[in-house]
Amino acid sequence: MNVMANRPRRLESYVGGQWVAGAKEGVPLLDASTGAPVAFIDSSGIDFKAILAHGRDKGGPALRRMSFHERAAMLKALGQALMERKEEFYALSTATGATRADSWVDIEGGIGTLLSYASKGRRELPNTRVLLDGDVEPLSKDNTFAAQHILTPLQGVAVHINAFNFPCWGMLEKLAPTLLAGVPAIVKPASQTAYLTELMVRRIIETGILPEGALQLVCGSVGDLLDHVEGQDAVTFTGSAATGERLKTHKAIIENSVRFTMEADSLNAAVLGLDAAPGTEEFDLFVKEVAREMTVKAGQKCTAIRRVIAPRAYSEALIESLGARLAKTAVGNPTDEAVRMGPLASLDQREEVRARIRDLSADAEIVAGDPDNPSVQSGDAVAGAFLNPVLLYCDKPGSARAIHDVEAFGPVSTVMPYDTAEDAVDLARRGKGSLVASVFTNDPAFAEEVVLGLAPFHGRVMIGNRVSAKTSTGHGSPLPGLVHGGPGRAGGGEELGGMRGVKHYMQRTAIQGAPTMLSAVTDRWLPGAEARAGGEHPFRKSLAELRIGDQLITATRTVTLDDIEHFAHFTGDTFYAHMDEEAAKANPFFEGRVAHGYLIVSFAAGLFVDPAPGPVLANYGVDNLRFLTPVNPGDTLQVQLTCKEINPRANAEHGEVRWDCKVTNQTGATVAQYDVLTMVAKTRE
Repeated sequence: MNVMANRPRRLESYVGGQWVAGAKEGVPLLDASTGAPVAFIDSSGIDFKAILAHGRDKGGPALRRMSFHERAAMLKALGQALMERKEEFYALSTATGATRADSWVDIEGGIGTLLSYASKGRRELPNTRVLLDGDVEPLSKDNTFAAQHILTPLQGVAVHINAFNFPCWGMLEKLAPTLLAGVPAIVKPASQTAYLTELMVRRIIETGILPEGALQLVCGSVGDLLDHVEGQDAVTFTGSAATGERLKTHKAIIENSVRFTMEADSLNAAVLGLDAAPGTEEFDLFVKEVAREMTVKAGQKCTAIRRVIAPRAYSEALIESLGARLAKTAVGNPTDEAVRMGPLASLDQREEVRARIRDLSADAEIVAGDPDNPSVQSGDAVAGAFLNPVLLYCDKPGSARAIHDVEAFGPVSTVMPYDTAEDAVDLARRGKGSLVASVFTNDPAFAEEVVLGLAPFHGRVMIGNRVSAKTSTGHGSPLPGLVHGGPGRAGGGEELGGMRGVKHYMQRTAIQGAPTMLSAVTDRWLPGAEARAGGEHPFRKSLAELRIGDQLITATRTVTLDDIEHFAHFTGDTFYAHMDEEAAKANPFFEGRVAHGYLIVSFAAGLFVDPAPGPVLANYGVDNLRFLTPVNPGDTLQVQLTCKEINPRANAEHGEVRWDCKVTNQTGATVAQYDVLTMVAKTRE
């Protein structure tokens, strides 16, 4: 179905496994550039309690039956399918006021987040349904009682309430970690741009990649949905702090201790270093970055730069440079290829921004741009929600209030001067917590002082300078591997951050018991758990034959002084503790000459490796290597090698096996402990 051919159209919600129109015709949604109707939105008549139940009863069990790798493969397939359809999303995105560049961040940035989490899931998570959190906690001296923290998926639904400015990315950046964790989602996009979210969800459902109930969509009000959330559910919100506070204090959310994450308005700051005088590369980069953050998405970004903090001596030059750059910004209909900044999302949004500019004018004066008389290159200047970039200047920011309290969610920033690094930090902190701050400097000492001062008040701090200029992702770009959120006014939540985002939708539980019982639950061998030694060498077993707890107790090998000296000369490692008896005895850790740690690891491999070709294909690493007891000439080594964890790869003929390797001496003391990682064939040839 070509939804573009049917405009204006009634948006539908996808609930309970079917597309459903609201009972009423709905509220019209207008093209941001022309004022023409794009769609009508309404969700009346939907049984919101039933859609929560559908997610819990259908989507949740289906996702939890899948392993992390299977869910990662699902995200990859979904991302690839959406990328093939991207031009359809671009075509509709212009109605939101987004230029091609703006839409790239929203559409391909969102799809890229799906693909990033797919890759991370395959690389960083095991091919299991339970995630271990931290190391084993021994609880008894004889190793008969221990504990392990685990993470398992919540058995409820994640309700994602999103903002209007990123109708695609805003959905996908929350959906990726949610689905990877094994939790179904209900997405509620902001009404103004919901038509783009609805189109993308249609294409997602059409792929058939997601199990039924894994994703539902509500176009319009969520009605009484939050009345029915329970303790296993989670709610995320992106939008204004006022709305977020109302949701956060909802009766059901409080009474059921529902996980609530909020990303709210944020007065992000950019600091120009004391060393970054006009004419330096950092000054030019700063001007470019501030102008870009003011104009991308017409400044309708939660990470946009709202406060521009600059040395007082450079403020006049900065205002002149910024004003000249902003004046060249072509504003108009984003379908016009010459346009560099589109309109705001709606006329109401424009009036809101104009009102906030008036509030800011109590502390600051407009030094560039006219908020009341937009100059547009194309589009309807009356019906379109156009606003030229507006730059303000506050000469005494230390005594001002509005510039640190009021956010104009559009192409608006305020320049404020500072005198010392301490002053700059103080001004940034007055935002009461922000998503991101940036510091442009080539002075490491200035960077250290300012970044450490800003960090407790920000979720992310970016340092910009000439070295990173070509590779930097910029002030305003949230990335899948980095946390997106901020303290205080910014909402206090965290999204993305790689696996941190996944774990938000999982319950951390400490399980206690005998190691054998813990191993059965976690599918990982733990010290003290039952093991099976003897019989066929574990390296002769394929993944189909190998079992957790399969163990090898090796023969022994005595380390001689000749071994130590040969290893030293062969490798070039002639550190005194290996070669000089008196110097070694003077060392507080040794009684005399000792063997190299890597000699111990090499001898251990010689003891446990089976040399013939077979299922073990390669050794690809060692984790957690520790040398615990010095090895002296005459000590005898022995290895206990135990199959610790098996991770078959979904789309390969091999998988990873983690082996617990413990090297002991003749007294039974552990001299080295580590994990050996190998690639093993799934079946014998």
